[in-house]
Formats: sequence, structure tokens, C-alpha cells
Amino acid sequence: MIVLDAWAAGMALASGALVGLLLAAFGGGGSVLAAPLLLYAVGVRDPHVAIGTSSAAVAANAAFNLIGHWRGGRVKWPCALTFAAAGIVGSLGGSSLAKLISGQHLLLAFAVAMLAIAASMLRKPASEGDPDVTITPALMLRLTPLGLLTGFAAGFFGIGGGFLIVPGLMLATGMTIANAAASSLVSVTLFGAATSVNYAWSGWVDWRLAGLLLAGGAVGGMLGMQAAKWLAPRASVARQTFALMVMAVAVYVGWRALNP
Repeated sequence: MIVLDAWAAGMALASGALVGLLLAAFGGGGSVLAAPLLLYAVGVRDPHVAIGTSSAAVAANAAFNLIGHWRGGRVKWPCALTFAAAGIVGSLGGSSLAKLISGQHLLLAFAVAMLAIAASMLRKPASEGDPDVTITPALMLRLTPLGLLTGFAAGFFGIGGGFLIVPGLMLATGMTIANAAASSLVSVTLFGAATSVNYAWSGWVDWRLAGLLLAGGAVGGMLGMQAAKWLAPRASVARQTFALMVMAVAVYVGWRALNP
């Protein structure tokens, strides 16, 4: 636990707002910044606490953002729930393994994951797809293994996993990127919840900070929904700029892991 003075509280609120904005605007990738922000902006010293706490806040922020997409009719619930159900098992396994690894080694692995996330965001996503996709037994067989693997990665690195979930849903079902981004929030919510519960069992969740991140994220999420509309005609440039920022943070996290 850290001393929660005015500076730490303010930075936690600001960090939550940034993560919520990015999560709502891009549907994935923003959550990867939550743990580094807790470590290097708020002042959390234990990487396990940062990952456990950020997972709880990201899950709650994703649930908040999901409501807007649900009301907009963009969530493909049968596909989203099938993917998420398998992913919960994977996230519990991944987070359990991560708890056995030292904080510095976990940070180094986290930096590598951030670089992979940034690289995936530099690719131009497909815009075509079937807006009327429905669940079938064949789709369930494709969604289940992808959900399991994605959930494992999300749990191990303590991230929402939207950068994997969105293309995974599109690959398995052929749905549009808009439907995939909205539907991915179901998995981000459940994966983050499973990971945070696992970390909380070991005492590695600071609920005070999680609450502040959530409060900031609620505001950021509302701004992000508006930003998503503004960014629509210039989404490629915005996404590439964000990816480069994630790369820069990854380099810093890796350097700090190698030079504690």
C-alpha cells in the first residue's frame, strides 16, 4: 500500500481518466497503460499490486463503456459471451502463473507485451465484415480456443486484452470491426475481473486506488465515446500515434525492469 496523499490521489484520478478515454476511443490498447501509470505516476512500488489493482479498475471501466455500446446495439452478445466464457478459464491460469514470477521479470515480460500491442495497432484494421453475424456451432468451435488463449495472455500480463480480442472476434466470426470493438468489452470486463479476484486473493489489490482509477475512468470513458466520433475520419493517424506512445512507454518500462 502507498501513502495516498493529494498528489497520489490526483494522479490516480488522471490515470483512470486517460485509460478510460483510450479504452472507449480505441476499444483496446488503453488498458496496457494502467499498470505503468500506477507504478511511475502514482507511486506504487510492487508490480504485482499495480497489475492486480489496474485489472480491477480496467474491468470496471470496460463495464461502464460497455453500457453505451450495448444501448447502441453494437454488441454481438452470443459471440461475445462464448469467447469470454472460455477466456475466463485462461485468465485465471495466466494470472496464477504471473503471481509466481518476480516483479522485475514480470515487468520485463510486460514491456515485451506492450511492444507487441503497439505493433498490432500500427496495422490498418479491416473495415469490412458481416454486421448480421449470428452464433452457430461452427463459430463456437472457433471462438472457444481463441478465447482461452486470449484470456491466458490477458491474465498473465494483467491487461484487458482488447488488442487481441478485437481481431480474434473478427477472425472467428467475420463481424465488423465496430461490432468487434464493442463486443470485446464483454471479455475485457470479465478477464479483468477474474484476474483482479485472483490477485486480491493474495492481497495484491489496493482498492482505494482502484476506486480512484474507476472514478477517473468514468469521466474519461464519456469523453472517449465523443472522441471516437471525432476520430472516425482520422482514425488511422490517431491509432498510429497512440501505438508509438505505447512503444515509448514499453521501452521505459523495460529499462526500469533491467535497471531497478
